[in-house]
Amino acid sequence: MLVLVVGPSGAGKDTLLDQARAVLGDDDRFRFVRRVITRPAGAGGEDHEAVDEISFELRRAVGAYALWWDAHGLRYAIPADIALDLAAGRVVVASVSRGVIAEAARRFEVTVAEITAPPEQLARRLAARGRENAVQIAERLQRSVPIEAGCAVTTIMNDDTIAVGAARLVAFLRSCLGKRE
Repeated sequence: MLVLVVGPSGAGKDTLLDQARAVLGDDDRFRFVRRVITRPAGAGGEDHEAVDEISFELRRAVGAYALWWDAHGLRYAIPADIALDLAAGRVVVASVSRGVIAEAARRFEVTVAEITAPPEQLARRLAARGRENAVQIAERLQRSVPIEAGCAVTTIMNDDTIAVGAARLVAFLRSCLGKRE
């Protein structure tokens, strides 16, 4: 089962994924995917494999990625070796753009975990990051990309403490073990 984690900016996806990885990371029934990103390693944010544009494109051209997409001026990818984990019956967890859900669903058994929070909480979190002004935050909160029809979606509300949000995500991921064929 491939669990695609999506959600709006400020929802706390990376925070909850880090916490879930701390709880489930030693359980070989799960794999938390380390994304490949055309962003320098020391640029902050998630732990990722940093590559330059040329390396990214060369890898893409030879089939090194199961999924890839462009967002916010960067390129992102999920390594092709997830297919081995899926074939072994593991629950593979990957943070992705909503734009690749349809492609993933054509190729793999997927379920979507949509991490979100109330709009006012998202706005406060985005403001606290200090990357955008109030107008940009309002514009970001107005964006809405639908999830592909026919994909199973579970909404995980991250409107409480980190521990509560992480517990919700961990419970969902554990429930995916029973869905494996």
